[in-house]
Amino acid sequence: MNLDQIEDPLVTIDQWREEARAAGARIPEAATLATVGRDGAPRARVVLVRGRSDRAFHFFTNYESDKGLELAHEPRAALCIHHVEIGVQARIEGRTVRLSAAASDDYFRSRPRLSQLGAWASQQSRPLASRQDLEARLAEATARFEGSEVPRPPNWGGYGLEASLVELWVDRSGRLHERAVFVLESTALEGPALDGRAWRAQLLWP
Repeated sequence: MNLDQIEDPLVTIDQWREEARAAGARIPEAATLATVGRDGAPRARVVLVRGRSDRAFHFFTNYESDKGLELAHEPRAALCIHHVEIGVQARIEGRTVRLSAAASDDYFRSRPRLSQLGAWASQQSRPLASRQDLEARLAEATARFEGSEVPRPPNWGGYGLEASLVELWVDRSGRLHERAVFVLESTALEGPALDGRAWRAQLLWP
């Protein structure tokens, strides 16, 4: 694989996810999301990437969770996807934007009902006195929506991380890995790049 000959690293990331799925990955959508706290400290946790539109990788959460509040303060973020089953990794950096209400509604309707109810029950990232408190709130939500569709909570929805820099990594023996960084050409933000490629590729030493 000649990484610097790849025209669109985002397509490669999509292909790697499906290759990892075929290789037996239990959760090929898993990715580490890094954000910046108000104190300037980095924060990281695993999220599920639920699709992509153009340059934006989608994930969903409570807007009032720690990561939601951090993204409201500093929208720049990064994703790291590691498919150990096929020996590849992708780093994605860029700005996040909230997805439309319609897009968030569509994804919320696809979730299992218990996950929908859990979105209403959980005050995500806030202190919890006991497991019984969570179970009580879940029971309240279950009773509230019994016999009807569970709507998306107003404080829950999706984000798109719009990639402006991507690094692809392929495992090789002797730690002589293949690495390449792809930077979005500025012209690609408004239209096609002059050479027909939206991404400028550069090989990196392993």
